[in-house]
Formats: sequence, C-alpha cells, structure tokens
Amino acid sequence: MLRHYSVVVLTGPRQSGKTTLCKNKFPGYAYFNMEDLSLREQVAAAPKGFLEQYAPGGIIIDEVQQYPELLSFVQVVADSHPSYRFILTGSSNFALLQKVTQSLAGRAALLTLLPLSLAELKGYLHADTDTLLLNGGYPAVWGRQMPAHDVYRSYYSTYVERDVRQLLNIKDISSFKTFIRLCAGRIGSELSASALSCEVGVSSHTITHWLSILEASYLLFRLPPFYRNIGKRLVKAPKIYFFDTGLACFLLGIENERQLATHPLRGAIFENLITLELMKSRFNAGREPNIYFYRDKSQREVDIV
Repeated sequence: MLRHYSVVVLTGPRQSGKTTLCKNKFPGYAYFNMEDLSLREQVAAAPKGFLEQYAPGGIIIDEVQQYPELLSFVQVVADSHPSYRFILTGSSNFALLQKVTQSLAGRAALLTLLPLSLAELKGYLHADTDTLLLNGGYPAVWGRQMPAHDVYRSYYSTYVERDVRQLLNIKDISSFKTFIRLCAGRIGSELSASALSCEVGVSSHTITHWLSILEASYLLFRLPPFYRNIGKRLVKAPKIYFFDTGLACFLLGIENERQLATHPLRGAIFENLITLELMKSRFNAGREPNIYFYRDKSQREVDIV
C-alpha cells in the first residue's frame, strides 16, 4: 500500500500486534507513541514542524486517535511532499476512522490487523482444539506463555471497561456487563436487539448503540445474511461473533480446557474460530471480509458464503 499511498492507517484491537508488525517491517522509520502525554504536548507546540522533521525517512505514529488533530497536519504535509511516508495506527476504529474520513479521505489506505491467525500460530498447532479456542489469538498468551484466563481478565478490565465505557459514557456498568456476557452467550446465533433489551433492561436503541461501539472497538462483529437483494442483507437479522475466542471464553466464565470440553457452547465457539480465520485471511490480504451466512426458508443453513 505504501507504494501507492503516502499514508497507511492500520487499525485493530489493542494488543493485537500492530506496533510490533510496523516496527519489524519498517525498522528504519521513526517511531512515536501518542499515548505518551509529554510527547503529545511537544507535538502540539509545532505539529507541522514535527512531521516535516521525521517524515522524510518515514514515520510511524502509534495510537494516533489520542491526538486526532494531528491528522489535519498529516494531510497538509503529505500533499506538499508526495515522497514522504506515514504509517498511522489506532485501536479505536470509531474515534480514528471518524477523523481519517474527514482529514485523509482518498489519501490514505486502510488496513486491519486482528489477533494471530492459525497460520501465524503454526508452531503451536500441536495444541489441541480446546487449547486453541481457550487461548484465542492474542500474542501475549502465546508469546509470553501467560495463562489465558489471567490475560483476558486483565484485558477486559483494562481496555474493554475503560475504553468502551469512555466511548459510551455508561453510568450503570452492571447493565453493560450483563449485556456483553449475554452477547457471548449468543455466539453464532441470530441477533435480536429487542430480545436483548428485555433481558438487559435498557431500550433496543441503546442495545443497537452499544453493539455498534463494541464492533468499532474490535470486540465483536455481526455477520450479515446473504440475499441476492442487497437491501435485505442490510436489514435482516445478522449473526453475532467475537473477534477473539479467548475473550469469549472469559466472558462465558470458562477457565480451562476441561470446562470448555463439555460446555454447551463449545460448538458455537469453534464456529466462531473458523469464521474468524476466514475473516483474518481477507483482512491480512488487504481486502474487506465480504463474508455472509445463508439460511433458507426451511432453516437449512450454510455457515459461510
């Protein structure tokens, strides 16, 4: 993409490996992380000068959604110097893409990096299926050999509750906790916002809003049904899956392989894994997922089209 675009924007869940990928593929690029408050203050004093100083040799700006105003200056510098190269990463699709579409429309290539695929975990594929489902794809579990349940408990409390609550401005966290665990219990099922709203005790409009934020935060995704009529694909009930089976197992209270082996949702979690693999293969090739499920009037179903 950098052969054709001055700016490449890489989004994906937190801790999915975006920084590691960028640093390894472009070791000569200058690297800056906008989570660093003191760096943000320095950049804010002269953003254009900062970019013009480092961009000639290539620059990686991590977590750019923390300082979205910088994107306007990236546009100006990229337009003035077509040979400069910018790699921008962000873990909040909602906050980042909103600003990218305003400032960098037509100038930036958008790519998505999800947690590790089975192809990337080929050295670990001696593990049995239950271990693969329980561990999910986050590099911390495999690379550091950390217990999956500990990783996902920390991930949930550190990122999910903090980031998502901030985006949603939720005051009653208990309703949200119930909601996200109910979503985990519906993996591979058609989603009804009205049914969820009755169980959680909030309006269906709130449920729809929460779902869109969870999707933009790379926690879960909705798989649309396939119809020849494109309009129907958009309005008919989608199926729900999580972007990582390890996080789904944590939300379902599954702590080890023994529990998972006899869990009533094991089949649905396995289906989630396969659906994710197909999605990752598309994203890793720089394409849109473009996958659907099909169900006919007799309820016969094809999981993926």
